[in-house]
Amino acid sequence: MSNIIFDTTAPKKSANLSINADLLQQAKRLNINLSQTLEQHLAEIIRQAQRSQWLIENKKALDVYNRRIEKQGTFSDGLRRF
Repeated sequence: MSNIIFDTTAPKKSANLSINADLLQQAKRLNINLSQTLEQHLAEIIRQAQRSQWLIENKKALDVYNRRIEKQGTFSDGLRRF
């Protein structure tokens, strides 16, 4: 996981969850820390959702920028030697 997106020092809070009994049994047998696993995967899902939301919210600006670059190029186009 890169770039922590939540306060890792925030206190823990209990939550009631329902989980497939077979998955729970296998996780316990393998000593998988359910809280840690949920936090890791939830953080990744949140990161992906925030990225998607950001792209939607900024689509217009990105499209305008990309059209300008296609027409005018970038500042460094005349400076590059490759």
